Amino acid sequence: MARRKKVYEGKAKILYEGPEPGTYVQYFKDDATAFNAEKRDVIEGKGVLNNRLSEFFMTGLGAIGVPTHFLKRLNMREQLVRQVEIIPLEVIVRNLAAGTLATRLGLEEGSTLPRPIVEFCLKDDKLGDPLVSEEHIFAFGWASQQDLDDMVALALRVNDFMSGLMYGVGIKLVDFKIEIGRVWDGDFQRLIVADEISPDSCRLWDIETGQKLDKDVFRRDLGDLADAYTEVARRLGVLPANATPMTRPTLIN
Repeated sequence: MARRKKVYEGKAKILYEGPEPGTYVQYFKDDATAFNAEKRDVIEGKGVLNNRLSEFFMTGLGAIGVPTHFLKRLNMREQLVRQVEIIPLEVIVRNLAAGTLATRLGLEEGSTLPRPIVEFCLKDDKLGDPLVSEEHIFAFGWASQQDLDDMVALALRVNDFMSGLMYGVGIKLVDFKIEIGRVWDGDFQRLIVADEISPDSCRLWDIETGQKLDKDVFRRDLGDLADAYTEVARRLGVLPANATPMTRPTLIN
């Protein structure tokens, strides 16, 4: 196989030049990080699970008309995605109080919010991805008012889809974050969901027990992260229904 040119490497994924202009190959790593990469480990099989789960979610979003960068899965760790210009903001949607929101506002973890809350953080690992206001976004030119309106609309549509999907398999979607990119069709710009959607980027709790099925398992040393992600995949049908958690899962093609 010819050596591919690496375009970008992040904490959980690597982007390579794609086989056609305007495409990337997105490779999912087994690395797990928390607290701005102060805590790190390698969880065997995590990249495989996140690749398949992100494919599942992105395909589902596409089916209901939510545009994403996903084109197709290439193998167990890689997918072909559309090249986008990433807006340098993380878009966070919160349905229940948890994480930094609970800490920042003194809320009890798990308490119900009056409505889904959308927040923005600047994508900058060196600064710890700080929370920013709309005023910051406009002042520094990270996005326009129209961009922001479109980003909120996209994020809430993703929330509706993901909340219903997870509820159907006995999981609460507590919160999640997405990244959004710009693409151009001629002179026309539009925004699409990019990066990934996986248990790495969501908080997922079992409805009955409250068991955490997301990266908080790693953050808080609550058990085996691969087991938690495998359980999510099994419930959603990405793994066979009778599968048991394993380090190297056998996934449905």
